[in-house]
Amino acid sequence: MTTLRSASRGRPALVGLAIAVVAVVWACGSGADTGKVKVKVKDKAKPPATAAGAAASAEDMLLEGTAAPVPAVAGKKKPTAMKVYTSAIKNDDEFMAYSRELGGERFTKFVIDLKTDAIYYFDVNVYRIHTEFIFAEFYKKPITMDGLREFNKNYTSVKPQWLMCYLVHHLGPDLWTMAFWEGDEITAEYVKHAYKRMKETFYLADKVKFRPDSTMHEKIAAALPKDIPVITNDKIYKEAEYQAFNVGKAVGVLRIVPEGVAPEELTFKPEEIVILPESLPDITPVAGILSETFSTPLAHVSLRARAWGIPNVGLKKAREKYKALAGKVVYFEATAKGHVLREATPAEVKAWKESRDVAKAVIIPKADLAARDLRPLTKMRAVDVVAYGAKGANLGEIVHAGLSGFEVPAGFGIPIYYYDQHMKNSGLDKKVTALLADKKFRDDAAYRKTELEKLRAAIAKAPLDPDFCKTLTKAVHDMAADKGVFVRSSTNAEDLPGFNGAGLYDTVPNVKGDAALYDAVRSVWASVWNLRAYEEREFFKIDHTRVYGAILVQIGIDATAAGVLITTHPYDPSEKTTYTINAKSGLGMRVVEGKKVPESLLFDYSNLGIKVLSRSDEDTMLVFDEKSGGLKEVPNPLKGKPVLSDERAYVLVEAARSIVEVFPKDRPLDIEWVFKGDDLFIVQARPYVTH
Repeated sequence: MTTLRSASRGRPALVGLAIAVVAVVWACGSGADTGKVKVKVKDKAKPPATAAGAAASAEDMLLEGTAAPVPAVAGKKKPTAMKVYTSAIKNDDEFMAYSRELGGERFTKFVIDLKTDAIYYFDVNVYRIHTEFIFAEFYKKPITMDGLREFNKNYTSVKPQWLMCYLVHHLGPDLWTMAFWEGDEITAEYVKHAYKRMKETFYLADKVKFRPDSTMHEKIAAALPKDIPVITNDKIYKEAEYQAFNVGKAVGVLRIVPEGVAPEELTFKPEEIVILPESLPDITPVAGILSETFSTPLAHVSLRARAWGIPNVGLKKAREKYKALAGKVVYFEATAKGHVLREATPAEVKAWKESRDVAKAVIIPKADLAARDLRPLTKMRAVDVVAYGAKGANLGEIVHAGLSGFEVPAGFGIPIYYYDQHMKNSGLDKKVTALLADKKFRDDAAYRKTELEKLRAAIAKAPLDPDFCKTLTKAVHDMAADKGVFVRSSTNAEDLPGFNGAGLYDTVPNVKGDAALYDAVRSVWASVWNLRAYEEREFFKIDHTRVYGAILVQIGIDATAAGVLITTHPYDPSEKTTYTINAKSGLGMRVVEGKKVPESLLFDYSNLGIKVLSRSDEDTMLVFDEKSGGLKEVPNPLKGKPVLSDERAYVLVEAARSIVEVFPKDRPLDIEWVFKGDDLFIVQARPYVTH
C-alpha cells in the first residue's frame, strides 16, 4: 500500500541537540576567506533548467539555480560559480558549500538514480527537501498531489527510481553518519547500495557510519554486513560530551555541588550558576545549570530552565574543568554547538542584574472558597480552576469534549475550601502569615528551608475534620471500591499560562485504605509549601497568600508504559507537525525526574515518520504494590529495547492532536499519558511554558 506523505521533509538526526535555526542566504558568499559571492549554476552535463531559446532574467536564473551574470564591482573579485548539485564532494570547502547547519549538526543530502546509478549531492540551502530537488531538477514540473502520490513509491520497499539519503556531521562528537528518512521502507540491499555509492564519491567516506533513525531501520541495520559500520542515535546521545537542553546566556556566582549530597539537603540561590555531579529530580531557581549526567528536555529541571529562560546543559567532567572558577562571578553562554564559561566583566554583571529585575509577574486566578462538593471530572470545566485547580479543570474539559482513542481515569476534585478550613482549624494560617512577614525567612535560604519543613510537618499532622473524612471516604469507595487511587495536587498555582508549575507539588500514588487516604490528602496539602514550590512562586512574583491546595483523586492505572508528550519540537518550533515523546516502562514518575535517559521519539504526523533519539536505559521500573499500596521497584525486561511500538506511538500522537483542539491554540501542550497494555489513558494536560 502506498501512503501519501509530504515526502522526505524530515530533518537530519537532531540527536537531542538543541536547534539554533540558521538562516542561510545562498547568494551571500561561499566563505569569509574568499569574499566571493556564491552563484548557483547547474552542471552542464545535466538537463537544462529552461526550454531551448527561452530568455531569462538574472532573477529568474537565480531562482532556477542557473548562472546569472553579475556585474563586476570595483575592487572586488568576480564571483565564483557554484553548482546546485554535484556528483562528488571532494573536500571541506565543497561540503560547506552544499550543507547547512542546524544546531550541533551540519548536513547535506543526496539522491541516487537507480536507473543510471548516478549520485547527486544537492545544496540544501537551495532545496530543503529531496522532493523539491527532484521535481525541480529532473521532473521539471511543480509538485502536485497526483505527482506526489506516484513519487512516494520511492519510499516503499520496491523503489522505482530514487534512493534519498542524509549525510550528517555531528559537530560535538565529530561523528559522520548516513541516514534515510525514518519512514522510508528501506531494505538492507538499498542501504548497501547507497553506502557503496557514498563511499565512491565522498572525501571522508571512511568516517561515515550508517545511522538507523527508526525501529524499522534498527532491524535493517542488524542485517547489514560488518563492512558497513552502524551507530544509533541512542549511542550518539549517550556518548556525547556536551548536550544543550536550553540555550541562553547568564551571569552568576559559580557553585560546584560536591558528589554524594542528597538532593533534599541542597538549597540554591537565584544568582548561582551550578555545576551538578548528576541530574536532580528538581531544583529551585538558579541562573544557569551544568550537569555532568545527561537528562532529558522534558525532565522537570529542563522544564524549569526553559520557563526561567536560563542556559541548561549536560557537560561531562565539568567540575574538574571549571574548579578554578568556583565562587567567582562568571559569564555562561550555552549554544547548540558548545558553551562559554569564564569570569564575567563588570559590564556583563550590570547588564544581567538589570535584565533580571524586569521579570514578569504571574497573576493567579482569584480563589473561590464557596464550592464544597467533591466534584467528579464529568462535571468539571475550565471555569472551575478557581475552586478545583487547573489539573482537574483541564482534565474536565477533555472529558467534556468526548474524544475517542483514549480514556481519562475516573476522578473527583477536592476543592480549595477544605485546604483553607484545615489551615484555619489548626491555626496554621497564622503561621504562614508570620513566616511571609519574617525578614529572616525571606532572606536566609537555609532558615527558610527549615521553617518550611516544620510547616509541612504541622500540616501533615493536624487532624482532619471528621465530617470531611466521612464525605471523602464515601466518594472514594463509591468510585474505586477496593482499587488504589492517586491523590494528586491540583492547586490554583500550577498548569497556568506562563506558569505550569510542573513537579512543584506532590502526588501520592496507589493509595489503599482509609488511613492512608487521609495521610495522602494532608501530605498533598502540605506540598503547597514545598521549598521548590515556594522558590518558584517567588521567582515569578506570585502572591503566596493567594495560593490554595485543591486535590484531584483518580483511580490508579498500573501502567506498563508511561511518559510525557509535548505538542512541539523542543529544539525547532518551526517544525509544526512534530511532537516529542519521552517514555519509560512501568509508571512514568521517573520520566519527569530526569535521572535516567528515557526513550525519546520525534513523531512527525504529517508523514508518520518516527525518529528514535534514545532508548530507555533503566535497569528497573515502578509498578503497583498490590498488597500494601504504593509502588515497588522490579527489574525492567525492556532495558535498551523499544518502550513504545510504532503503533502505540501513533495512537498517542492522534490522541494528542485531538486534545490540542480542546485548548487555546496560542501555546503547545505538555501531556502526561500512560499505557496499560494497548489501552491509552491521559492523566494531565497543561501549557508547555518557555521563556
